Amino acid sequence: MAEAVEIPDGNKKIGLMIAVLALMLAFSEMGNKQAEAESVAKNIEAANLWAFFQAKTIRRTATLVAAEDMQARLAGVTEPAVKVAYEAQIKRWRDTAARYESEPETNEGRKELIERAKAAEARRDLQKTRSEVFEISSALIQIGIVLASASIIAGISLLVWCAGGLGIAALVLMGFGTWAPTAIPFIA
Repeated sequence: MAEAVEIPDGNKKIGLMIAVLALMLAFSEMGNKQAEAESVAKNIEAANLWAFFQAKTIRRTATLVAAEDMQARLAGVTEPAVKVAYEAQIKRWRDTAARYESEPETNEGRKELIERAKAAEARRDLQKTRSEVFEISSALIQIGIVLASASIIAGISLLVWCAGGLGIAALVLMGFGTWAPTAIPFIA
């Protein structure tokens, strides 16, 4: 039967600190993964909106070219019924081109698509910043765990204090990552 080894009280406290740091690391990594996933989703949303914008631009251009072509042909038309039909078609095409430019009812005109795409890009960038904050937090916690572990072996209490300081700094960063990721000037 293995003999029970008595662990000094100081080492128990350091072990508890390591456990708390490991728990913090799990939360920090979870925040990082969540922010990364949201960043990818917003990047896809922005790309889709820009593709939709390009499609609207192509359709609008083709419609305007058709209207201009018919307008040029209208000069040679002498029959009143044909002239009226041409003018009606030109008006429909120009109305369609105007709708492609701005369609507030559906939020799918070019102007609205630009706004939506830029908003998705802004949300993507916010999530990327949030992810970076959590990455730095995770790195600080990992270093803290190493320092706390080394303090048990080396018996240097300064390493425990450094590990605790890194843990507190990481906790503060996790708070910023959650509520105000752009408030840290060297990251945003």
